[in-house]
Amino acid sequence: MVAEHRRGDALPYGVFTTVDGSEAHVGVAVGEQVLDLTAISAARRSPYAPLFETGSLDPLLRSGRPVWVAVRAQLRDWLAEHERGEPTMGAYLLGRGDVRMHLPFTVADYVDFYASEQHASTVGALFRPDGDPLPAAWRHLPMGYHGRAGSVIASGSNVPRPSGLLGQESGQAIFGRTAELDFEAEVGFVVGTGSSRGTPVRLDDIREHVFGVVMVNDWSARDIQGFEARPLGPMLGKSFATSISAWVLPLDALDAAHVAPPRRDPRPVAYLDDAEAEPWGLQLDLTISINGTLVATPQYATMYWTPAQMLAHLTVGGAALRSGDLLASGTVSSQGEAGAGSLLERTTPGTPALTLDDGSKRTFLHDGDEVVITGSAPGATGSRVMLGEVRGRITG
Repeated sequence: MVAEHRRGDALPYGVFTTVDGSEAHVGVAVGEQVLDLTAISAARRSPYAPLFETGSLDPLLRSGRPVWVAVRAQLRDWLAEHERGEPTMGAYLLGRGDVRMHLPFTVADYVDFYASEQHASTVGALFRPDGDPLPAAWRHLPMGYHGRAGSVIASGSNVPRPSGLLGQESGQAIFGRTAELDFEAEVGFVVGTGSSRGTPVRLDDIREHVFGVVMVNDWSARDIQGFEARPLGPMLGKSFATSISAWVLPLDALDAAHVAPPRRDPRPVAYLDDAEAEPWGLQLDLTISINGTLVATPQYATMYWTPAQMLAHLTVGGAALRSGDLLASGTVSSQGEAGAGSLLERTTPGTPALTLDDGSKRTFLHDGDEVVITGSAPGATGSRVMLGEVRGRITG
């Protein structure tokens, strides 16, 4: 049997208030409890206490990798005290049900990539039935578009159904609320240390810049997107909401999840060629449910482009990284019906609608539907590391 997740394996960071409306504190998830990092750091006069005074992860993100490693080591030492039965730690541990989670960091820029060959091929065949499903450049570079940082919201936030132009009839554009609201299961990479404009980030430098990982639901209004995204990328079809998990899992917690990425053909150009670099394919197992019905289990390990390549491509043209940048993978999809990371793939024209456990059917999301996306990865010595869930409910 696979060992259960151990307390020291993950240690994701988040921002919370207590149910009585206290000021925001930085916390660390420890099983079913939350360690109040703001309070314990101040009480124990930790040299890192100023990083947690603002009730945001922003100062920690900016502090750089040596500090990230040192803080994680200090957390492990404190939790070891608790495991030994020393009573002082109990004052700083809260039940998860006693806290309310918030957006954990200030999103600086948001880039959404398109890194799954399975997803890109399936969607491309729908949009370009008479042509090559993949754009000519797709196998040469990690495609993406710049989204709206201000539309990134915390897990648990409601998602109002957006409006926009849905198409045209007799030459007249039709405005209304989307009838084709969809989810997209993604993995997000949170930048901690920025870079200078004009200085490309190398593949091997990902650990110096990326602080951690979040789960992402990049909600999509397919009818709005389909009308506006010809030939440019989506705007209103995507800009209304992107949900992220409340917990940011440190990148180092995924060391045991590294796998070789799929074989690339043609071989990437030099700045994207990872044949001799550390493999940054990740064995992440995602689950997607609608109203409690499990609808898909896509596998991140099949993603064609890795986070290291996304980072390198984003900066090779001269763009700078900023602390708080969010790089999303694009929809995570793998082979088969169970691998569909969106309803667009799961209910393509000519296939049956999705049937939920209550007998109701879905082609796209209905008002009141709640989508929950979770993830897990191999941990040390056979354990499992849990990625934070991202949850959202559609409102009218």
